[in-house]
Amino acid sequence: MLAAMQDHPPPRETNPELDKLVTEIIGRVADKWTMLVLEILTENERLRFTRIAEQLEGISQKMLTKTLRQMERDGLLQRTVYPVVPPHVEYQLTELGLSLSAAFCGVWMWAEKNRGELLRARAQFDATPAAGVPQPRVAV
Repeated sequence: MLAAMQDHPPPRETNPELDKLVTEIIGRVADKWTMLVLEILTENERLRFTRIAEQLEGISQKMLTKTLRQMERDGLLQRTVYPVVPPHVEYQLTELGLSLSAAFCGVWMWAEKNRGELLRARAQFDATPAAGVPQPRVAV
């Protein structure tokens, strides 16, 4: 992390409005549903609500609606309503959404590259007594 930070030194002056926006976007995009909708729409280009929901195991209709609306508000996707009965609505990523999807593709690539190491670390951690609870050191 330190080496990566050295490649990109922090700006000299901070912009509070930009800092706030970045914090909001990270919080929203770090939400698992937003990340998964990005992935689904990247792979499928254009889908109806029900087709998106079918690919998101465990999401409620209310949460999917909220996620899609927030993504639309942020300019990440476009909602198209066709004037038919019953209404036909489709969702697709905008250029902004596609660029965000491309940026987060690196997370999947990182996970794929480091999967073995992550799984070994988890197994080692889980095999320790009282996993997650610091154990007192015994002086010899």
